[in-house]
Amino acid sequence: QVQLVESGGGSVQTGGSLKLSCVVSSFNSKKYCLAWFRQAPGKERQAVASIDVDGGTTYRDSVKGRFTIMKDNAKSTLYLQMDALKPEDTGTYYCAADDGGIGYCFGALDLWEDSDFAHWGQGTQVTVSS
Repeated sequence: QVQLVESGGGSVQTGGSLKLSCVVSSFNSKKYCLAWFRQAPGKERQAVASIDVDGGTTYRDSVKGRFTIMKDNAKSTLYLQMDALKPEDTGTYYCAADDGGIGYCFGALDLWEDSDFAHWGQGTQVTVSS
């Protein structure tokens, strides 16, 4: 059973930065498409960034240039560096992993649904105040 544990959420003002972490068990024994999703209050969960086994990344347009997804294989950890935060970035952030593509992420990130990922963390809250 794959376990994902997020940390690093918090409250910041507009323009601030946060770095989220997600420790992934079985990180080096399987090849995963890894992603960060977020769920704003009253809205559906949506993907914001992904990274594949080769380090290829994709981003939702609204976070391009502000968010950076990265991973540290030695630490079995996925990260999301969030800079220039805006109030609309507020929400619960989840890391997700799927090995169905043997480490590669398929399809348009904007169209991903919860069912596209088999493993989820518990979420960490990010609040950006104006």
